[in-house]
Order: sequence, then structure tokens, then C-alpha cells
Amino acid sequence: MKQEIAITRFETDLGLMIAAASEKGICLFEYADSKHLDLEMKQLSAAFKAPFVEGNNPHTLALKEQIAQYFNGGRREFDLPMDLVGTEFQKQAWLALLKIPCGCTTTYGRQAALIGRASSVRAVANANGRNKISIILPCHRVIGADGTLTGYGGGLWRKKKLLDMEKKLFKF
Repeated sequence: MKQEIAITRFETDLGLMIAAASEKGICLFEYADSKHLDLEMKQLSAAFKAPFVEGNNPHTLALKEQIAQYFNGGRREFDLPMDLVGTEFQKQAWLALLKIPCGCTTTYGRQAALIGRASSVRAVANANGRNKISIILPCHRVIGADGTLTGYGGGLWRKKKLLDMEKKLFKF
């Protein structure tokens, strides 16, 4: 049986999002207005040697449910399988994001230290910028060393809204 990547669109509190999943797990969760969306989709299709097929699979259905719970304050963490496409360094950086508790923030420097690469702050920031799975891999929780909101593919307004929502809903 030939592999396919299920792709679907749905509304969230932050606007229309695109979700895609292979048979193994979520490989894309991106804002529909992302300037990187076309490139990310080409990268995924090439990596999996598979076409995108409109519709859901069990992973995209679970994602829809868990995202709704998250925005309603009923879920702090996601338990979705992911099928990450990136370099080993990028995957390390992305998985380190899962260690940042909901409602908390960290810096790129601390994230780099967490993966044992303290001097690779810029590389970690670059990896976060290539994260194809927004919110689930919470790069919105990474801020500048001086406490300012920096770089977020969905726009700084979304980053601020996510952080404010987490602090409010999860009582931090």
C-alpha cells in the first residue's frame, strides 16, 4: 500500500490551521497564513515520498480534539505521536521544547544547554524557526535572553496570545 499524508484544515482560536499526518503521526501543524507553508509541504512530500491527500486520519482527528481541549483550558500537554522531518540537531531542539511546562518560558540559551549544546544558541533559534508542528512543539515558550518576545513563525501577536492564554487558563 502506497503511503499518503492526510491533510486537513480547521479553525482554532488563532485562526485557520493546517494539520497533516503520516501513518506514524503528526508531521505538520501550521498556521494557514504561514509564509513557510508551501516549502514545508514540499519538504514533507519529498521526505515521505508521498502525496498529500485531503482528509483525516486517526492522528489528525486526535489533534483536533486535543487542540480544542487546550484552547478550552482542559489540556496542558499533548499526547500525540509525531513523525518529525528534520536534521538530528533540529529534532533534538524540537523535542527539548516538550520539556518546557505549559505556562512557563525559557530562553534559547537554556534550550541549547538542555540539549548539551550551550554554544549553539543561534542554531537552536534557527531550528525552532523550522519547527513544522506549532503549539504541540511549543516554540512559542522560548523567549529572548532579555525577556522579550522574539521570532515566531505565526507572528509575535500569536506568540503573545498563546503565552497569555496559558498563564490565564492554567493559573500561573
